Amino acid sequence: MADEVILLGFWASPFGMRPKVALAEKGVAYEYREENVRDKSPLLLNSNPIHKTIPVLIHKQKPICESLNIVEYIDEVWKGKSPLMPQAPYERARARFWADFIDKKVIEYGIGIWTNKGEAQEEAKNGFIECLKLLEEELGEKPYFGGDTFGFLDVAFIPLSCWFYTYETCGNFSIEKECRKLMGWVKRCMEKESVSMTLPDPHKAYEFLGTLKKWRGIE
Repeated sequence: MADEVILLGFWASPFGMRPKVALAEKGVAYEYREENVRDKSPLLLNSNPIHKTIPVLIHKQKPICESLNIVEYIDEVWKGKSPLMPQAPYERARARFWADFIDKKVIEYGIGIWTNKGEAQEEAKNGFIECLKLLEEELGEKPYFGGDTFGFLDVAFIPLSCWFYTYETCGNFSIEKECRKLMGWVKRCMEKESVSMTLPDPHKAYEFLGTLKKWRGIE
């Protein structure tokens, strides 16, 4: 029991998918507990009393919160397989910078595409595409953001791809047309079992949009 690993998550959350991908990459056995984000469990509330959100990793009865923090923890604790963080301090700092950019810019613009209409939606769509183009530049000609191997920034970004169809449908645009190389990266990542077995079908995510809008009071 001392080494028990429990992950609290929610199937549609890109944040919740990150630890699942990282744990799969490391080959770590764990118990997954799906949370009802509208009626949170006492375990979640007690494990993350500050933000009261998923994901939470519980390792040796100690909770670790916030998705990127959890991924780094997983990488440090289970070092023997599939290292995720770059070895060089500069590259680690760069990976953390872009992961933060994804959380603060890309995801927020993406949400803006389906929560807004008219001019506000167009602004969110343009901001989203601009962010993707910047990330495409960072990817360059590398197969992965981590270089030749799948790494931390790949783990941070790839879960968002299952929502691309939703953004495209709501915003009436094509990510493939705007960012061909980036979509090539998505397809490479999806060939990895750790990713393909974790991410939900994009159409299922889109179907869930109605529930999300209801929760937010959006017509």
